[in-house]
Amino acid sequence: MENPVVRILDLHKTYHGSSHPSVDGLSLHIGKGSFFGLLGPNGAGKTTTISILCGLRSYDRGQVTIHDLDVKYQMSRIKPLIGVVPQDIALYPELTIGENLRFFAGMYGLRPEELKSRMESYLCDFGLMPHRDKKTGHLSGGMKRQVNLIAALLHRPSLLFLDEPTVGVDVHSRQVIIENLKNLHAGGMTVIYTSHDMKEAETLCTDVALMDHGCMICEGIPRELMDRESASSLEDLFIKKTRP
Repeated sequence: MENPVVRILDLHKTYHGSSHPSVDGLSLHIGKGSFFGLLGPNGAGKTTTISILCGLRSYDRGQVTIHDLDVKYQMSRIKPLIGVVPQDIALYPELTIGENLRFFAGMYGLRPEELKSRMESYLCDFGLMPHRDKKTGHLSGGMKRQVNLIAALLHRPSLLFLDEPTVGVDVHSRQVIIENLKNLHAGGMTVIYTSHDMKEAETLCTDVALMDHGCMICEGIPRELMDRESASSLEDLFIKKTRP
């Protein structure tokens, strides 16, 4: 692969007090413009890997670069290039949607006119404009996840990380999130997301890597992986290749 956006080489991470690695020798290249799914069961090492890529967690050994910048030493240059949507809601419940978004946008030094234009655009895209003055503590879980996603997009990153972005959300919010992710990807954004929902991943991902117990089991284009393993779906592949 020429000029991958993300390079991971022989990545290892074991948490203090654990005898089992959370990530065990992971190597991975992710291309520009891909919608990449880091898939696997709970405890596979997906969240740890995403956290390392985002500079939120240290690692024991290996090499990790984003846009040829080293995550360990050059994170200050990487941060403006990426958007991060964590699995846990990262909003202030006593602030309104608009106040939360203005707070997070302030971290990137957006000019007031830029922020106003982008906020209105994304709130319209997600159908949240009528709710912009509501406190986020009063929103449904699905709406909070949508606001979390908008907060990660305001500075127009070229690379978006999402950790289980639709887990625990209602059907309507799930559809809104999925459609907006498809549109972002169609517009040229590179998207890397974790999930254990194989049906969802099959509809979204151009490329996937399946992890289990900290190791990468297989990687490639979903259809090619399914054909290679005589699997009828990603869910079938998941069952064939992972341990209970």
